Amino acid sequence: MEDNKKSRRKFLQIAGGTVAAGVAAPVLVRASSGHEAPSGKQWGMVIDARKCDGCTKCIDACHVAHNVPWFQDAQGKLYKDKERAIPWPHRENQEIKWIWKEPYEGVFPDQQHGFTIKKFHGHPFAIMCNHCANPSCVRVCPPQATWKRKSDGIVMMDMHRCIGCRYCIVACPYGSRSFNFFAPWPRPHTAETGTPPNDKFPTRKKGAVEKCNFCAELLAEAQREGKESYTPACVAVCPNNSLVFGDVSDPNSAVRKLLDENHTIVRKPALGTGPQIYYIV
Repeated sequence: MEDNKKSRRKFLQIAGGTVAAGVAAPVLVRASSGHEAPSGKQWGMVIDARKCDGCTKCIDACHVAHNVPWFQDAQGKLYKDKERAIPWPHRENQEIKWIWKEPYEGVFPDQQHGFTIKKFHGHPFAIMCNHCANPSCVRVCPPQATWKRKSDGIVMMDMHRCIGCRYCIVACPYGSRSFNFFAPWPRPHTAETGTPPNDKFPTRKKGAVEKCNFCAELLAEAQREGKESYTPACVAVCPNNSLVFGDVSDPNSAVRKLLDENHTIVRKPALGTGPQIYYIV
């Protein structure tokens, strides 16, 4: 009997060590690989905070191009969803955003100290999906409505396949995903909330998650025309050229040259997700 107990104990020790090795090792690999330069094509962006003056042209262009919902009426007080009127005391918790801006201390809470340059405090920084090299959102999506493309590293989102479980929202450490609490279309017929401004981009349903897609639809158009590069909507309208987009794995690309010649930071680098949005500060 004693021999059986020892054998059972030894077996559990070996099995436990094997499971621990099989689970922990991949996590460590993912955490470390996020800090390495991509080996294949990887679209990314450099945001030069020194040039950004805080305008919202990039936000407006993105949201118009992708029919991003705006759940306010002309007075900004409520949104009428068919039979009921929904009060709006906490709009910021339910707004849909692909690009938005927050002050430095909110964007980089782990990269500041008592002597951080004073001009950074309160200075708006543009934020969007980081299209991470190791996206945590992808690993938790049950229907695989979000996935990372192997061809170019874009983290895609199929709003029509989404089941609204919001696991990806919880998993994303950057708050880059939004949830449609209400049916986005049709909306009240005012100048701001009428029909979708862009009939080339699909609308979405109530209960779907959405986020920045690096204007993948423009990439598809460029590829049909035989082009290898493209310009996202936000980059095209930036008046100060503070947004630079390109293939970070290409040493000859403009975005890669900026990375090679400037000190850049990313959001929450210790998490090992490998963000592909870089900031020059």
